Amino acid sequence: MNEWIGLALLAIVLLVVLGAAAFIGAGLFQARSLIRREFTAYFLSPIAYVVMFVFLLATGLLFSSTLDQLTASGPQGVEFPLRAIIGDQWIFWLVFLIIPPLLTMRLFAEERGTGTLEMLMTSPLRDWQLVLSKYVACFGFYLVMWLPTLLYVPILVDAGTPVFDFQNAWTAWSITLVIGLALLLLAVFQVVVPGGTDVRLVGVGALVLGLGAIAVGAWGHYTRDELHLLEWPARIASGPMPVVATYLGLMLAGAMFLALGLFVSSLVRNQLVAALLSLALSLVFIVELGFRRADLDPSNTLDRLRLFISVPLHFSRDFCRGIIDTRHLILYLSVAVFALFLTVRTLEGRRYGAKP
Repeated sequence: MNEWIGLALLAIVLLVVLGAAAFIGAGLFQARSLIRREFTAYFLSPIAYVVMFVFLLATGLLFSSTLDQLTASGPQGVEFPLRAIIGDQWIFWLVFLIIPPLLTMRLFAEERGTGTLEMLMTSPLRDWQLVLSKYVACFGFYLVMWLPTLLYVPILVDAGTPVFDFQNAWTAWSITLVIGLALLLLAVFQVVVPGGTDVRLVGVGALVLGLGAIAVGAWGHYTRDELHLLEWPARIASGPMPVVATYLGLMLAGAMFLALGLFVSSLVRNQLVAALLSLALSLVFIVELGFRRADLDPSNTLDRLRLFISVPLHFSRDFCRGIIDTRHLILYLSVAVFALFLTVRTLEGRRYGAKP
């Protein structure tokens, strides 16, 4: 009985989440022109290319250093390659620290400095659509920055030859995964090809349902089923789980820092001031806590709080070792949502004449 109640509650929560996602997706679809404009602006800005170059240079050097350790033996080896690149490297976190402020500093500060924010607010879009549109474009460019690093993954895990099994691996989970992939392809087709608003809204709905089905199907298929449609064996003892956990953590941690930077950008007119304030705010989660590890006492309440919000420690102790701690995920998501909420309230204050 308790199991059925739990499943029913889970189904209700899933429906609420999907409904909220569909509502937000429909709102973002109405603001697709703004998203396209903001996303394209990154590829027209020299600062974005400088940020990407510095980021890829730093990760490339760290990858080269880790590769040397992987080919070494004895005490020179490394058990968790991504931990050697991300978790225990102050160079990586120093570079990571400056990326969100540089990506978000112009989003609202430039609009306020040039006087175009008022014109933007007279558009038929609501305040939350304006905020999420800029945030989605910024987050999309952040993900693009990480795409080249996927080339390192097969080498870091010493991946073997992929194995496909399309005969014996069909279960409810795998079918859900395949349906989700099909819906995702349908969404891409509906959004790309010319069509009316109704056609594109169908694409948005298919995108939301497809992503949900992929998430649920992939989780069940690779945690519950014995046979899998696709297996990519890794010769590193730690396996592929540290890769999945690390990229998930980087995605959500980046979402948090970008949301903080977006909020700061909505408060000031000068882009440089926005970058500096956002950098100072990010220090709380990275530098002051992440690099002072020796004096942390887990039995002390204040130090436990510091451990809870220290992002580098999250990766060093958990994500890079294949451990997904929901406390970290809740922290990243809650801070991101709260920062976006404050950004919307800032715009609402300007709309009704209260200068922030």
